[in-house]
This record gives sequence, structure tokens and C-alpha cells, in this order.
Amino acid sequence: MQSTDNAIHFKGNRLLGALPAEDFERLLPHLETVTLEVKDFLYETDRPIEYVYFPIDCVTSTIATMRDGRTVEVGTIGKEGMDGLPVFLGAQTAPLASFCQVPGDAARMTAEALRSEVGPGDRLYELLRRFTEATLVFAAQSSACNRLHSVEQRCSRWILHTHDRVGKDEFYLTQEFLSQMLGVRRASVSEVASAFQGEGLISYRRGNLRIVDRCGLEAATCECHGVITKEFERLLD
Repeated sequence: MQSTDNAIHFKGNRLLGALPAEDFERLLPHLETVTLEVKDFLYETDRPIEYVYFPIDCVTSTIATMRDGRTVEVGTIGKEGMDGLPVFLGAQTAPLASFCQVPGDAARMTAEALRSEVGPGDRLYELLRRFTEATLVFAAQSSACNRLHSVEQRCSRWILHTHDRVGKDEFYLTQEFLSQMLGVRRASVSEVASAFQGEGLISYRRGNLRIVDRCGLEAATCECHGVITKEFERLLD
């Protein structure tokens, strides 16, 4: 039996929190709390997916890895969704890798339990269909953003998306990690971070980034943050 505290904690994830009581109670025995640390892998490329994850206050990152070892982020998932969509879509293995980007808690369920407990007609099934559509919009808009917008705009968008998903003003983020996620040189990220700090938008020390001026960051970013956010709100609400 799951405790009442666990049940309340799980509802910090928007998908689980949107379930009718009957559906939530049915899934509750299959859920467990896990604490993820930075760079913990959820699953790896072409390997079987054992679990799906519903982030509560952590953020996960889906990455594509090139033959030479370089990586670039193709998506992030926080409390608005589920990491493990390939399982929902019928796959046994992951075409891309996923790992923890910002540490925190998630609700975890085995892939087998998701396949057996969630199907057409279930509320979670419908929510995951909507989340899949929003994720496709995220990927498409991010691709356009990476091609057309400046490093400053892309960096502020990434920070804003992470802020949205974590739900707190301070989180751990190294410049090396951010450069990998944006697919740019670390020196470029360092320049942007210094500029943002000088403008009073963020505070950055020893890998801990704190949002100081959210409105200023929104003014510094491109339209892509608004497009992606609006789509998630439209589909999930």
C-alpha cells in the first residue's frame, strides 16, 4: 500500500494529478518514488526500456549522440509529462538516450505495468496522446529555433523551459552541461551567462543558477518559448 503522502507527492506530476480518483487509485500500486541525480540515465540508445518516469520536481533530457561522441539535446521533460513515450507508442527499446538534467524526484512505473494498465479509453491514455502531440511540437519548434535564432535567445529559452518544469527559482546547471545541450562551444555559453548575470537576469555560482528577473529573460528570448508553452497548456488543460 502506498502512503497518503506518496499519493499526494505523485500528483505533483501534471499527468498523474489530472487523473480521476478511480484511475489514480488503480495505478497507485504500480508507482514508486525515485530520486534522480544529475546524469543518471533513465534509458540508453537501442537498449530495452524497463521503466517510464513521471517527473515531479526533476527535469530529464532526451539526447542524440553522434558517432564522434558529441551530443545535443532534442527535448526536455518535467512535471508536465512522462519520460518513456517510446513504450506508450509500442516500442521495446529507445531510439535516443535520456538522463537526468536537473536532480529531483519522479514517480516510476515499469514499462510492463504501463502496457498492461493503460489503454484506449483510459484517461491517462488520452493525456499521453496529447502529451505526445505537444512533444512533437516542442521538437519541431526547437529545431527551427536552433537553426534561426541566436545563442542568447536559445539559452534564455532553455533556462525558461527548465524554470517552468522545475517550479523553483534555483537549480543546478553547469556551463559545460548547457553547452552540450545547446550544441555550442562552452566559451559561447560562458559569454551569454556572464551577459545575463551582468544584466541582472540570473545569478550564477558554482553550477547553481538562480532566476533573478524572469520577465527580463522572457524579453531576451525568442517567440519559441511562448509557442511551446502555449501548446502544452492547450493540450494538457
